[in-house]
Amino acid sequence: MIRITVEDVHASAERLLRAVEKLNPDDLRAPSALPGWTRADVVDHLTAAAHAYLRLLALARGADRPPARPDGLRASLDRLLADAAAMPADSWDTLVTALAGWQHPAWFVLHRCQRELETHHVDLDLDHTPADWPADYVRWALTDTVAGLAARDFPLGRITATDLDLSWPVATTTPDGPTVAAPGHALLGWLAGRTTLEAATGPLPTPPPWPLPPTPGWG
Repeated sequence: MIRITVEDVHASAERLLRAVEKLNPDDLRAPSALPGWTRADVVDHLTAAAHAYLRLLALARGADRPPARPDGLRASLDRLLADAAAMPADSWDTLVTALAGWQHPAWFVLHRCQRELETHHVDLDLDHTPADWPADYVRWALTDTVAGLAARDFPLGRITATDLDLSWPVATTTPDGPTVAAPGHALLGWLAGRTTLEAATGPLPTPPPWPLPPTPGWG
């Protein structure tokens, strides 16, 4: 799997924080792009997620107790990035358990955090779209998502990211199923349930709830 860095997550965090910190109370009370969620709900969710990732990093380095929850989104992300930057090298491969029950190495926390930031930045409905996602993010998140789809025999014949020089067979039982070819960010936006997609050779199946647990399924 493509490995991202603390600096990659920091860049995603700063883009989102700059947008959030311009919002006034009325802006925060306004609806987000997620049905039934306000922008404040999205910010609260991101804050809780950052604290969950802080806890996983603490577990990976053998901390005796979980860290106290920082007050606010910026404080939570700043603490998370500082802890990640100071993480002992031999702790990154320690297996930790997501709330959903599946395990992954501690280094995958960085991937999960970047995915959370980039996806919910779109959900804030502040002119940040999948087309603004960093290419390296799209590359790893799309690769990870397609691997999860293939493990579930999702009924697509092939997915091709036309701008990334990447193409994957998906279903083994229906290899002649519809194929899709589009820029990587458009494919990822569709699979993440954030956009629609029309560049296909036939009717498209509905993607499963996203994100999927990663493969190869550590632990």
